[in-house]
Amino acid sequence: MIVVVSPFFMKYFVAGHASAITLFPFVVLNHERHRENVVLMNHERIHIEQQKEMLVVGFYILYLLEYIVRLLAYKNHFAAYRQISFEQEAYDYEEDLYYLQKRGRWAWIRRSYFKL
Repeated sequence: MIVVVSPFFMKYFVAGHASAITLFPFVVLNHERHRENVVLMNHERIHIEQQKEMLVVGFYILYLLEYIVRLLAYKNHFAAYRQISFEQEAYDYEEDLYYLQKRGRWAWIRRSYFKL
């Protein structure tokens, strides 16, 4: 995982709606202080693992498809985003700093996250 701080990138890529984004193998932060946020960094490490097991491209395809389906269902960006299976796993375990040591493969799918 390579951490990059780029307020410019974050402003224009995610319109300032996020503190970080994971683009394998990079985690892009909008501010240097976020390097010290262990919960945020753990959330992004979970995404790194998800991306690796989906061979990166598969992660982005499924992420986008899930977002579109959920956006059509909820008609709300934030609700759609929070219901993406990858985000559910990351949010559920971001505070468990030992989660990645015990996480099984495909954990984002085994917990029945696929629901509307």
